[in-house]
Amino acid sequence: MKNPSQIWFNGKLVPWEQAQVHVFAHAIHYGSSVFEGIRAYDTAKGTAVWCLPQHMDRMYLSARMYHMAIPYSKEELTNAVVDTVRASKMPSCYIRPIAFRGYDTIGVDPRGCPVDVAIGVIDWGRYLGPEAIEQGVKVCISSWRRMAPDTIPALAKIGGHYTNSQLMVMEAKERGFDEAIALDVAGYVSEGPGENIFVVWRNVLYTPPLGSSILMGITRDCTITLAKEMGYEVREQSIPREMLYIADEVFFTGTAAEISPIRSVDGIQVGPGHRGPVTKRLQEEFFGITDGSRPDSHGWLTYV
Repeated sequence: MKNPSQIWFNGKLVPWEQAQVHVFAHAIHYGSSVFEGIRAYDTAKGTAVWCLPQHMDRMYLSARMYHMAIPYSKEELTNAVVDTVRASKMPSCYIRPIAFRGYDTIGVDPRGCPVDVAIGVIDWGRYLGPEAIEQGVKVCISSWRRMAPDTIPALAKIGGHYTNSQLMVMEAKERGFDEAIALDVAGYVSEGPGENIFVVWRNVLYTPPLGSSILMGITRDCTITLAKEMGYEVREQSIPREMLYIADEVFFTGTAAEISPIRSVDGIQVGPGHRGPVTKRLQEEFFGITDGSRPDSHGWLTYV
């Protein structure tokens, strides 16, 4: 990955190598951080950040659920994201804003620790590989379930949650798959390690509801909006595991994954074994907006 020269750290741009934290920072020991993953695209009108207000809203909602007071206003951090992308001079990039508990105590209670905030950007291509956009990926159902209700807040994007995702990814790759899908505590389809999921069955789109231990996906919401505008029916409902085996199409959505088709689940081919027509239509509209070749009627792009 290509790294720019600067990171926004606690209110100012500093050299990349100087953005450091103490090894006893609370976040290192307990995963006490909230963060976002955002993409900036190289469009016909210049660099534009994808759904920046929506991402910043979710970051502050995550912080609220986690009892963390971010020491900057949402407007200040939104402007800091734009400033960091502009300073990077990268026409397209992946953006990582993060607020985390620093060093004060080694105890589990984090409230005495300072809250540090950083924003960095990196050069990051297709999350699941360049060929995944058309050919799709091979996935398996993970033996690791998503969290049960009243354990940890699944709607929040909190660093510690991703130990669960790491176990899913490692298991999948050790078994020869590209990615994994988790079930919720009731045995219904939940999501991928870092992606939401959609199932296409007889021209209707199905996606798990928020109650299935999923993250409130920004690209998930955009995909639902685009699908409805195209005339598709979208149902947010519990999805049984076996529906993945008979689906016409299955695809992931996420800021990193964008819209990526799934070609097989547990070795069972999905539809034609590559990107299907519904996924393709959604991709064409999505990527048309992100590259500026199609109108951004929803105001999803923030130009740098």
